[in-house]
Amino acid sequence: MKRFQTVDKYISGNKEWNKELKKLRKIILKSELKEDVKWGAPVYTIDNKNVVGIGAFKSYVGIWFFQGALLKDKRKKLVSAQEGLTKALRQWRFDTIDEIDEKLILEYIKEAIKNQKAGKEIKPVKKSAIKIPKELSDKLKKNQKLKKSLEQLTPFKQREYCDYIDSAKREETKLSRLEKIIPMILQGVGLHDKYR
Repeated sequence: MKRFQTVDKYISGNKEWNKELKKLRKIILKSELKEDVKWGAPVYTIDNKNVVGIGAFKSYVGIWFFQGALLKDKRKKLVSAQEGLTKALRQWRFDTIDEIDEKLILEYIKEAIKNQKAGKEIKPVKKSAIKIPKELSDKLKKNQKLKKSLEQLTPFKQREYCDYIDSAKREETKLSRLEKIIPMILQGVGLHDKYR
């Protein structure tokens, strides 16, 4: 995913969703949130704490709430960004500009700001140590270059590879997955980097 230095560049760089992004930005700026760019995308903060962000994807444009799981969501607009993985983050997705309801969005934003000011937040859960599957462990013992390359990856990327192998039920699948990821590990890329 391309990273932008300013909100204006982010919006102009997403031509398909240009009007929707401009509308969402205008709505958010009616609140007391301050505009910033983090991870190459627009993020809106209060007291240096992330409250909401906006983003354009292939099939929708959305606003995400960093502590969205704490919102009442009476209208059932919010979805988990990655079911089972994200604890606090929630998205509100829009397929057309007509779905963007300023009054309702501002209600959600005001509640999110109120929660942030009250110090309400869901803290990330520390993950357990990375469990290296036997198949990968055997390869690492025989190949020091592979072992060093894996160790240089972030813990998140290491865990992705280990989970990818470990989640296969059949031994043949584990081994075929292992062969697929070895060149990626040696290149220093993560399992899903091409989608980020």
